[in-house]
Amino acid sequence: MDYELNFVSVLPYYKEILKGILLTIQITVATTILGIAAGIIGAALRVGKNKVLQNLVGGFVEVIRNTPFIVQLFFIFFGLPAIGIKLTALEAGMIAMIINLAAYSTEIIRAGVESTAKGQWEAGKTLGLKWYQIFMHIILPQAFHKISPALISQCIIVMLGSSVLSQISVEELTFTANFIQSRTFLSFESYFIITFVYLLLAISLRYILTYISKKVFKMNVMKES
Repeated sequence: MDYELNFVSVLPYYKEILKGILLTIQITVATTILGIAAGIIGAALRVGKNKVLQNLVGGFVEVIRNTPFIVQLFFIFFGLPAIGIKLTALEAGMIAMIINLAAYSTEIIRAGVESTAKGQWEAGKTLGLKWYQIFMHIILPQAFHKISPALISQCIIVMLGSSVLSQISVEELTFTANFIQSRTFLSFESYFIITFVYLLLAISLRYILTYISKKVFKMNVMKES
């Protein structure tokens, strides 16, 4: 093989790489928090007693889980302006990621809630707590304790999926790699560096979320009856 690696020529673009990393982290943090928050609400509606809301949330989950993320992104960015809703590329990208994570986290959290012993609900009622108080303070901590590995993995998948935002010119990591490659014609070096950065981000995110999960729910989880 005659090809000679030339990482030195990529180094002058370190500012662009750092900018891409920072934007990717910002997008990930915002979408993770909002996506999980929406998932908690969705799960609460799914296990609630209102059949209409159950079906609406269930339909939303099925639509999102059975359509490609890139199609969802294009629909929001290119489709919504047709009915007068105009968004910037970053806004459209973040909304698409939040919606995607919300759908998947709704089902993950719902599964955790439904696996919690029914005696926990009865214990809460005995204490005179309202339904939402039982859900938030008794059931949800136990559910998160059970489903945190699956939920963390989904958050990482969504973070990696942020690479698709480059298709609508959001200047995250993949956009940066494309930019560097177009300037230097060093495809291997450009995408190798970005691949390594994504790997570090994914490992770091898993470690941080696992640490937070253990600290937050360690003292809040009650023993199931």
